[in-house]
Amino acid sequence: MRRSLSLALTATALAMTALPATASTPTTTPAPGALRWGPCAGEVPVPRLECTTLQVPLDHRDPDGRQIEVAVSRLASQKPARRRGILLTNPGGPGGSGLTYPAVLAASGLPQEVLDSYDIIGFDPRGVGRSTPVTCDLTEAQQRRGNFPPYAHTAADVTREAEYARKIAEQCERSRTAWMLPHTTTAETARDMDRLRAALGEPKLSYLGASYGSYLGAVYTTLFPRRGDRMVLDSNMGPGGYDVTAMRLFARGMEDRFPDFAAFAAEHPEYGLGSTPRQITAKFYELVERLDAKPVQDVDGIAFRGYTFEQLYADGSMPALAEFWQAVDTGAELPLPKLTTDIENLLASRFAVVCGDSRWPGTIREYQRNVAVDRLKYPMLGGSTASINPCAFWPRERTEPPVRITDRGPSNVLMVQNERDPGTPLAGARKLRQALGGRATMVTADQGGHGVYPYGRNTCANDAATTFLTTGERPARDLACAAEPSK
Repeated sequence: MRRSLSLALTATALAMTALPATASTPTTTPAPGALRWGPCAGEVPVPRLECTTLQVPLDHRDPDGRQIEVAVSRLASQKPARRRGILLTNPGGPGGSGLTYPAVLAASGLPQEVLDSYDIIGFDPRGVGRSTPVTCDLTEAQQRRGNFPPYAHTAADVTREAEYARKIAEQCERSRTAWMLPHTTTAETARDMDRLRAALGEPKLSYLGASYGSYLGAVYTTLFPRRGDRMVLDSNMGPGGYDVTAMRLFARGMEDRFPDFAAFAAEHPEYGLGSTPRQITAKFYELVERLDAKPVQDVDGIAFRGYTFEQLYADGSMPALAEFWQAVDTGAELPLPKLTTDIENLLASRFAVVCGDSRWPGTIREYQRNVAVDRLKYPMLGGSTASINPCAFWPRERTEPPVRITDRGPSNVLMVQNERDPGTPLAGARKLRQALGGRATMVTADQGGHGVYPYGRNTCANDAATTFLTTGERPARDLACAAEPSK
């Protein structure tokens, strides 16, 4: 059960000041046509999806130095006469594979006019999956711990967790891929994206990135402002990416989104969880307290919190979440998910990016203060997300400072955002919107869940994104899309 928690946190799903233009631009770039496409490796072939690999510098400041591989995929336009370029995509993470994402987007309703207009490009970011991977040599037990720390009820709980967090950081620093850690960052991944653009022979790239992918897109368009064409950022992180502020925002996101589930469960008495939203909320705390005292089928309080958080990502998951609560409440067999994802690489690559992108508080006392604040403000999850994690003990050396997202560059960014997003709350998106200034327009949909485009739940928001990708036209000003009836 706890294994699903790590996936929830990665699916969410967080900057470095731009290097001077001469440093951000590789001194050598792959020649157009250098990529050789072929079938994608994997147990389940995806029709029409092609794959290749691209050699990129480990350190882009040393373009002729040690090289690593980035695995790339392509869903080519079948209407060459209508093709306007490439649409590079990223599904979020960090730590998640993006190789099959072009096919996922197509299957999820990416409009045909977008598929006709672009070659849709996916990739596994450096450190992830079929690209040169990183590891922290995590044991099975460590993998089961997932990514959120246990819920800290007291300052002593934070102190105890610090020992575990330090051990993970030390394992990552001693692992056989420790040489990659200083360069497994969002900024270096953005530079890989620009290498890929050059290898494909494109003067510019368009982009569709969700969750952590929104931050990756913001970093790319900061480092390479003139090389982005139409940039769509979906389910947006704040301008600091996955920093300590973003980690704490998960707790606010759960509080923003939970009322939607409480209303659903109250409207379905067959689950036996209560008849009013207030009763559903009380049931949450009752079940958490019960599981903290006596775990059931390897599900304790933090696993219960984490699974609830994960299922709030989509309206379609609410029946499964209600059934899970019902099973916990009645003592029935729990419907535990079966997971096959490579959790070790997912967690290790996530640690590398999250801890390497920004500076984290380095004293236990500061995390204790954060926990004390967030337990009161956001009691459902705040005692966990504000607590200490391996980033507190990450090597202090950095190859460059965080990227600072600014309003310098062309006005070519469209942000799409749900009002009640648990993974990337609206509060963070508004800060990114402010940082981008005149470069961006934001479309906000009155709905809950993580992910807006192209999933078809809000026609107003989806149409704005499709219009921008196919015509380059954005709303004249920030747009608020009203709620629409469930389909």
